[in-house]
Amino acid sequence: MSKDREFYWRRLHSLLGIIPVGLFVTQHLLINFQATHGAEAFNTASGFMGNLPFLWFLEWFVIYIPLMFHAFYGVYIAFTAAPNNQRFGTFRNWMFLLQRITGVILVIFIAWHIFQTRIQKALGTEVDYDMMANILSNPVMVAFYALGIISATFHLANGIWSFLVSWGITQSPKSQKIATYITLIFFVVLSVIGVGALLAFI
Repeated sequence: MSKDREFYWRRLHSLLGIIPVGLFVTQHLLINFQATHGAEAFNTASGFMGNLPFLWFLEWFVIYIPLMFHAFYGVYIAFTAAPNNQRFGTFRNWMFLLQRITGVILVIFIAWHIFQTRIQKALGTEVDYDMMANILSNPVMVAFYALGIISATFHLANGIWSFLVSWGITQSPKSQKIATYITLIFFVVLSVIGVGALLAFI
C-alpha cells in the first residue's frame, strides 16, 4: 500500500471511529443505562430506537458498514503498526499497545453481542430487558460483557486522543496533555455508565 493511500485510509479509519461509531457506542451505553431505572424504562428506550424510521438503512450505513471498516482495518493496524518511541513517551506507547489489544477484544465481543441480540431478533426473539437479564444470569457472560464494555470505553476515549493528534487539533505537548486528562475523565464516566447498566440486568 502506498504511503499516500495508507495516510487517507488511516484518516478515514480515525474519523469513522468517532463519527459515527463512537457516537453510536455512547448512545448505546446511555440507552442501556436506562436499565438502572427498571425493566420498563429500558424497554421503552430500546423500543424507541428499534422503531425508528428507515431502521434498516440506519443500521447498515450508519452503524454496521462504518463499524466493519473500522474493525477490519483496525486489526490490520494492530498487527502491522509499531510504537513511536521517538515522538511519544512511555505512557503514550502503553496507550498505543492497549488501543490495539482492546481493538482485537472488541472485534470478538461485538461479533458475539450482535449474534446474541440482533441476529436473535431477526430469528424472532424479542430484544428486551428479560433477554439481557437471561444472558447475564451466567457469571461467565457477566465477566465477558464487563471486559467488552471496558474495552469499548477505553478504545473510544483513547481513540479520541489519537484523533485529535492525527487531525492536527492538538499539536503542542500542553494541548496533548490536557486532552489526555479530558479523555481519561471521559473513559471513567462512560465506564461507570456502561458497568452500571450491566449490573442493572443482574
